[in-house]
Amino acid sequence: MEPRVTDLRHFQHGSLPEDFRQILIDVHADAYADQMDDPFHQRFAWFVDHWSAMDGFSCVVAYNADEPVGFAYGAPLAPGREWWRSTDYEPNNGYSSTYAVSEVMVRPQWRKRGISERLHEALLKERTEDLAVLLVDVTHPKVQALYESWGYTKAGEQQPFADSPVYAVMVKALQD
Repeated sequence: MEPRVTDLRHFQHGSLPEDFRQILIDVHADAYADQMDDPFHQRFAWFVDHWSAMDGFSCVVAYNADEPVGFAYGAPLAPGREWWRSTDYEPNNGYSSTYAVSEVMVRPQWRKRGISERLHEALLKERTEDLAVLLVDVTHPKVQALYESWGYTKAGEQQPFADSPVYAVMVKALQD
């Protein structure tokens, strides 16, 4: 029998378990094992600290028994600081708020089982923001196509850090 995800655990800013940071770092190290010599990927712990300290931060971690196999996390973006603002994207219907999906990550041996979609859906299920936004490395067109199949539209491109990849800015309406 093929192993399966047995549990999706939800975490929020202000109530994170002591080992939360290390769980995410370990999954990232496995998911990007072939790229850990890249300084951008070496700063992942900083990104975890940055995002998890934000008001409204939420995370969903998928487990097989006690083994974390993937996660998705994000937080609301401050008005005027939304990633889509660097593009020509114009939100419809009186936009008022954006939730940034910062990471969706699954360990390689667990990929192609629908886990990333389950994590993404669980992360956004209770969100009250009007829009979701995420960034996808432009050198990964299959990942971009996957997000498009989940209702995202490419709004433009940006490079948020000098040593980061160029990303496609993907936007999805959460509220009609």
